[in-house]
Amino acid sequence: MANRFKFDLQKVLEIREDKEKESVRLFKDSQEAVINAESELRNLNEKYDEYKIIRKNESAAFQKIKRNYINSLAGVIKQKEKELLVKKNDLERRRRDLLEKQKEKKTVEIIKNKRYDQFIKEENRKEQVVLDELALYSYFKKE
Repeated sequence: MANRFKFDLQKVLEIREDKEKESVRLFKDSQEAVINAESELRNLNEKYDEYKIIRKNESAAFQKIKRNYINSLAGVIKQKEKELLVKKNDLERRRRDLLEKQKEKKTVEIIKNKRYDQFIKEENRKEQVVLDELALYSYFKKE
């Protein structure tokens, strides 16, 4: 096999691989953002649960401060829940984008594999023709 396989769409494949890598990076960033938002929300809920219990031995002023803090926490929790929902939607959008990029790359890879198989078959056919000619030449030379 003297010839080397050259894929005409190699640049397209490289571009699609780069796009897929970028999409993977963005997906991981979104995934990390969701995990961080969930953790932050969990911490806020734990604080809320910790402070929502009002004990009888606490002073009225302290109870009022505690209620204000609880109300403030409730507002922050609602805001963080909305942010988490937005981040989850973004993550889902990036997941779909990543799947699309993977399909695009796979399509070109399949074409490359098929063309490589054709190239190998053609090289084998050419090699067989040369071997047949040598065998035929050798056979006629003996006679």
